[in-house]
Amino acid sequence: MSNFAAPAELSEAFINIGKAKATNTAIKLFVLGILAGVFVGFASHLATTIATGAWTIFGLKKFFVGAVFSVGLMLVMIPGSELFTGNNLLTIALFNKDITLKQVLRNWIIVYAGNLVGSIALAWMIAVGSGLLDGAVGATAINIAFDKVASGGDAHTSMYFWRAIGCNWLVCLAVMMTVAARDITGKVLAIFFPVMAFVASGFEHCVANMYFIPAGILAKSSAAAVAASGIPAELLAGLNWSSLWTSNLLIVTAGNMVGGGVLCGAVYWWAFVRGTSKQVEVVAVEPAAEAA
Repeated sequence: MSNFAAPAELSEAFINIGKAKATNTAIKLFVLGILAGVFVGFASHLATTIATGAWTIFGLKKFFVGAVFSVGLMLVMIPGSELFTGNNLLTIALFNKDITLKQVLRNWIIVYAGNLVGSIALAWMIAVGSGLLDGAVGATAINIAFDKVASGGDAHTSMYFWRAIGCNWLVCLAVMMTVAARDITGKVLAIFFPVMAFVASGFEHCVANMYFIPAGILAKSSAAAVAASGIPAELLAGLNWSSLWTSNLLIVTAGNMVGGGVLCGAVYWWAFVRGTSKQVEVVAVEPAAEAA
């Protein structure tokens, strides 16, 4: 047996995964969505910490920030949870008419809400409860969040749609390769390179931003972090719970859906599943991967 699933076999496996996700209970989807939001939040905080301080070699900081951020998808895929961006691959089962649009939207809405709750809860724990964002790391958190919502105008915001497409195209490829791998080493490597690539490239991930932006907003309560950020108070006012949505999450979520659901999921359905029998063989996929 090969140590990974071939593209056709893999694409058909996602029909069965899609069926399982579409029929899972709402409470399980929501709780597993919270876990995924927390897991991605852990990686986001780690990336914020790594990004703090002086980096003199061009590109090195971006590489290491992307490298550590890959921990988030590892925690999502291997132990198992529900991540909105990965679940955009439900379009494979949708286009094959094995699940309905109503089932897909139900999954996406519940999981998105769970991801949001988990991300903000962790941001509160780290920014308010732990005090880890009171100094230099807090300043980094504020600058990251400010850059995502308040540093540019409408043109800046519209760019995020295209950045989000690139992001979830890579994330969903990472998810597919993780499911294809039959051992944990292969799964770790399958996640590491695409995720490192999307972060280092400057692409936008809606669930990561559910942590990054609230963490920056909450870090504004630390005078030391605000002072160290170097952002004038009148500009920093633009970093708030309203701009979280209007300047970032709405447009990034839409771009993620296109990148993952259309350019990855729909294209792979068209290339490898369309016209084949619906009675697909069940590929040996660990239960944790099915829940991712």
